[in-house]
Amino acid sequence: MKKERGFLTVQWTKMSSAEDLEYPRLLIQYQNGFLISKVMFAACELGVFDLLRESEDLLTSKAIAEQLGSSFHGMERLLDACVGLKLLRAEVKKEGAFYGNTEISNLYLTKSSPKSQYHNLMYYSKTIYLCWHYLTDAVREGGNQYERAFGISSKDVFEALYRSEEEMIKFMYGLNAIWSICGRDVIAAFDLSLFPVIYDLGGGAGALAQECVSLYPNCSVTIFDLPKVVQTAKKHFVSSEERRITFHEGDFFADPVPEADLYILARILHDWADEKCVQLLKKVQKACKTGGGVFLVETLLNEDRSGPLESQLYSINMLVQTEGKERTPAEYSSLLTAAGFREIEIKKTGKLYDAILGRK
Repeated sequence: MKKERGFLTVQWTKMSSAEDLEYPRLLIQYQNGFLISKVMFAACELGVFDLLRESEDLLTSKAIAEQLGSSFHGMERLLDACVGLKLLRAEVKKEGAFYGNTEISNLYLTKSSPKSQYHNLMYYSKTIYLCWHYLTDAVREGGNQYERAFGISSKDVFEALYRSEEEMIKFMYGLNAIWSICGRDVIAAFDLSLFPVIYDLGGGAGALAQECVSLYPNCSVTIFDLPKVVQTAKKHFVSSEERRITFHEGDFFADPVPEADLYILARILHDWADEKCVQLLKKVQKACKTGGGVFLVETLLNEDRSGPLESQLYSINMLVQTEGKERTPAEYSSLLTAAGFREIEIKKTGKLYDAILGRK
């Protein structure tokens, strides 16, 4: 076995052993996968990890249930499952079991932590999980499942994604959560100080832009996004005191792309089919200053399609949610070459997202 980006991937070199065939342990783990996710999602949503972080002492299941307004027997079972998942620790005393957070829960599952993944997990629970209920239909039909999951048209991916201000804010918080653990690595993958004027296409809530100006103080970043996204980012995410980050309202497919030294496209191309990707990249290449470039941030598939498992799962998610897919480094290189970029370099970060730089 080998551990690959956080998932345990079994490497079958020969036929399954007699033990594997006698008892399908691996398949049982797989069938329980969504149960594990929902335990973590429910504990986050109920506020279990937040309560235990705020508490100076370990708490009983009864105390936790009372403070969070839940049933005692339901909470006790949820807490025990979280102990089994190593999201909580338990100490059994004469009075009963007392629960507290583990380090990973304090760091990533509490709302108040700078590295909190709470909003990303809630997006998975409330949106992605519902779309995946129709995975079989998505595979049969080859299209996203917003209409079945939410009763809204799926013809415009981002109209569906941003179907209300509340949904848009949740999505933007979720993206910021991801960049809180991956953003610095991708921004540091190449020396971007060579590009003083940067446009972040589809930059949303601005977490990558903030990482960029923090690491490269002589650079300025303009977030180019839909008008309602820009207004939400200004209102909820980016301080008006941050002078190195500005905004440009528009649709980068339909509206002109201004001249810049570098264009960041982070988790953009995976939303679209190849033809639309090349269309956008050609537009960027034409606007780009000579000697400038385009900087892609995406999760990459192995060339031999062997993994990583996260990338393979994310590619299925692109099927149920968008028009796009995840790609191999060679596939992204082909898209960039077709658009006129050269000197294409790829840097693996060892985390969820990798970096690709193409030059004009």
